[in-house]
Amino acid sequence: MAVRMKYGVPLGLLHPAAWKDVAVAADELGFESVWAPEHLVFTTDLSTATYPGTSDPGIRPATPIFDAPAFLCWLAGLTRRIRLGTAVHLFALRHPFVSARAFATLDVISTGRAICGVGAGWYRGEWDAAGVPFETRGARLDEALRIARRLWSEPVVEHAGEFYTFPEVAFEPKPVQHRLPVLAGGESRAALRRAATLCDGWISMPHTLESIRPQLEVLSELSGGRRVPVTAHAYDLASPGEVGEWAALGVERLIVRPWKRSRDAVDGLAAFAREYGVS
Repeated sequence: MAVRMKYGVPLGLLHPAAWKDVAVAADELGFESVWAPEHLVFTTDLSTATYPGTSDPGIRPATPIFDAPAFLCWLAGLTRRIRLGTAVHLFALRHPFVSARAFATLDVISTGRAICGVGAGWYRGEWDAAGVPFETRGARLDEALRIARRLWSEPVVEHAGEFYTFPEVAFEPKPVQHRLPVLAGGESRAALRRAATLCDGWISMPHTLESIRPQLEVLSELSGGRRVPVTAHAYDLASPGEVGEWAALGVERLIVRPWKRSRDAVDGLAAFAREYGVS
């Protein structure tokens, strides 16, 4: 029996000029989701931009960046059924009102297709530039997500916390989805704890079948053995036969990149859809 896997498409590995065509093609071909990257700002000082696990800057200051939920709202109007996610949004770099409003708007405009992928962030430069203490980012994210859940579901909300305090407010419209899915990104124990206990699943960095196993073991430990939905970036699939092995690990969605150059992306998606039975 064939494994029923969800397949997502990463926009961040494409030239932005290709995002629209790739999203529309992915929707027409039957891919389940499309994922937009997010940063708020890049500083020209690269001393705080070393990507974890490497010795190289993880950013190029001149790279164009977009407001991901806003861009996805545009794509929502061009597509019919594909889900629209962020991989990942720095939810706590803004006041929770701002991020909660952005995703509620996306969910309403897309008639319930939003997925809120979040992360605490690794790039200190943009936190320093925004005047938000980098060291508090994880705790801020946890508090901000709890606030957003209430804003998305309760008639009125007031809050007095460690980082955010506000009087009773109303927040409308609510998302279309009864529970707008929030996936936690990150590979640290704190990030995996967030995925296992506070969010609706985990979204990984790029992995192979072997390299993802340690993180899945920690995720299982932190969840007390409860199944946590897993979305994995898997850019090097060998064949359709490998999909069952990912599913056996508990992965329910694979974000794939069946192209090398942006201009080949649409053709690559079509070939992948045929080979892997995407529909």
